[in-house]
Amino acid sequence: MSKENVALIAGATGLSGSYTARHLKKEGWTVLTVSRSAVDPPWSDRHITVDLENKSGSKTALAAASDATHVFYCTWSRQANEDRNVSVNAAMIRNFFDGIADAPIRHAALVTGLKHYLGSFDDYAKVKPYTPFLESSPRLPGPNFYYAQEDVLFEMAGKRGFSWSVHRPHTMIGFVVGNLMNMAVTLAVYASICKHTGQPFIYPGSPEQYDAVTDVTDARILARHLHWAATTSQAANTAFNIVNGDVFRWTWLWQQIADYFAIKVGEYPGHLVPLEKQMANASTIWSEIVAKHRLENIPVTRLASWWHSDADLGRTMECFTDMTNSRRLGFSAYQESRQSFFDVFDELRSRRIIPA
Repeated sequence: MSKENVALIAGATGLSGSYTARHLKKEGWTVLTVSRSAVDPPWSDRHITVDLENKSGSKTALAAASDATHVFYCTWSRQANEDRNVSVNAAMIRNFFDGIADAPIRHAALVTGLKHYLGSFDDYAKVKPYTPFLESSPRLPGPNFYYAQEDVLFEMAGKRGFSWSVHRPHTMIGFVVGNLMNMAVTLAVYASICKHTGQPFIYPGSPEQYDAVTDVTDARILARHLHWAATTSQAANTAFNIVNGDVFRWTWLWQQIADYFAIKVGEYPGHLVPLEKQMANASTIWSEIVAKHRLENIPVTRLASWWHSDADLGRTMECFTDMTNSRRLGFSAYQESRQSFFDVFDELRSRRIIPA
């Protein structure tokens, strides 16, 4: 195993962490993974099980990562309110860096998201930002755990002399079992239930989102972006938006998804029809689908995140991003968003998680 580049990835069982780990492994890096769960990912050379909310436990466990040269922090913990989000998540990333105080870190990357522009869970969309979201936009007033994580990153980089990057994806498209913020899998489950029951495939979100321009972030392009920023000197100490590079409207993509599953689109009623309400009996129906098609027996609650897709599709403002910083510095990768969804659907079918 190469010791030249040793990646330490926190949140390695989530979308951004797992896809980054797999990408770097293919690129010949030594990959160290960190998560709360005791797992053994095939792309990990060394897995460290630790709860980053535990200061002393983190220091002990992360001693096993003393050879890390690059850090990718891709995790957070949701709390009851934003003040708690700030205190807990700031402590977690601090515990993480304190645990690798002796490691020869050259670069540290932090993955956050568009709440940087839209506001925290408590103050979400109370201020209408300019679109496309600009990387140069100032922080919003009020507590925001993304800002708290950034502040710890900047502090540690200043003290220890490594470079940093911040990566702000939009809605993430990929597949990890148990991920609770996964639109592509949620829509695949919804479409499969519609096909099984014969009910129409109805767009659940707001009129503003239905008609507006938007974008998404494929987990694969985020992984490539993280790799690029970690190994490109010109990209040091920069915050980046990262999306696929195209834009679309749900008025178009909803029909594309329906065509993939060979189902009929129901007429959009012009107002919210939340998936959480539409899918109240999803667990029972999904059990029938699993039995009928002999699928992998994964509870629907570990596949679909109705609440998260409702939140994304229910926004009452246009949401898409500008990638000037990346383009100016030479990152030109592109991913067609329709294919991002289709690739996840294909994987779900091939793994017998949804019906073919």
